[in-house]
Amino acid sequence: MAVLFGGRSGEHEVSLMSARSVLSVLDPARYEVTQVGITHDGTWLTGDDVLGRFENNNTDGLLPVVVFPDPSEKGIYVLEGFSGLKKWTDIDVYFPVLHGTFGEDGTLQGLFELANVAYVGAGVVGSSVGMDKGVFKDVMVANNIPVVDTLVVLRAGVEKDMAAVIAKAEALSEYPLFTKPANLGSSVGVTKCNNRSDLQEGFMEAASFDRRILVQKGIKNVREIEVSVLGNDDPVASVPGEILPSREFYSYESKYIDGTSGYEIPARLPHETTQMIREYAVRAYKAIDCAGMARVDFFVEKDTNKVYLNELNTIPGFTKISMYPKLWEASGLSYGRLVDRLIELAMERKTDRDHTSHTFRSRA
Repeated sequence: MAVLFGGRSGEHEVSLMSARSVLSVLDPARYEVTQVGITHDGTWLTGDDVLGRFENNNTDGLLPVVVFPDPSEKGIYVLEGFSGLKKWTDIDVYFPVLHGTFGEDGTLQGLFELANVAYVGAGVVGSSVGMDKGVFKDVMVANNIPVVDTLVVLRAGVEKDMAAVIAKAEALSEYPLFTKPANLGSSVGVTKCNNRSDLQEGFMEAASFDRRILVQKGIKNVREIEVSVLGNDDPVASVPGEILPSREFYSYESKYIDGTSGYEIPARLPHETTQMIREYAVRAYKAIDCAGMARVDFFVEKDTNKVYLNELNTIPGFTKISMYPKLWEASGLSYGRLVDRLIELAMERKTDRDHTSHTFRSRA
């Protein structure tokens, strides 16, 4: 199997942390693991201790590799200058630990589908819809799942007429507002905007990461609840957990830098609220045809216990402090067994895909 990490994304460093945790629990007696690191520039590299070299920003000596979209040429191939290609190894299943663009958004999954290989996680549709928070919220509305009021603006609009974009955002709701790239995660590029000046800065920050920018109404006096989902056609939800952010909101810094945010698992919620959150999580997962895994994030108003589904992450963080594995540990599934189960689900989904016919013969 191959574990892929890094990538062309603002979440590159988070991916390395997640990969370190995943690799630490893969049983060498059960899996022959090939590490593939993808640089910020998009070069795929393999060799000895790829992850360690990426963590130390020293990729000298690693070998550039490719995965063919041709299903007859399965495996990883080493590029040998201009002389051609040499097969490096066969691969039974790919485990992408790539967060954000070019890893979690359906692009990589499209390559895997063309190559007709098994891979962990959601397919093209589930990945792309889960990644784009604007499209995802439209799908939730269509499925009668409550979400916070939002709108999507384009980077071109921000660059052409900032005043018009600000006016549109201020018509959505009173402050605070949140701005974020539509296609990113790990709180990268997210800004809490308490006034017009903040909003302008937030638009510029988000626009540096994506051409589509989400503006979201800020819910006051709110709790942040997360639940993990696991499975293919019959997914199940974990117990919910509550994030206790150390900063004004659950930022990138509080998630991965200072590690000061706390959590409570299981979250102290009324039974009916807990059941509603788990039901919404599974419904959302099925609505976008997700597979393998997802972490689903919610807001719950403290005064009313009203629930809003915020977003769904198809390749959630897998670091030692990440909620996805912690929620499953609290639900009785260990980290190591969780990784094994994800690989099993990848193989099951590949077997199911193999039942699909790609030829048609007219009966006329």
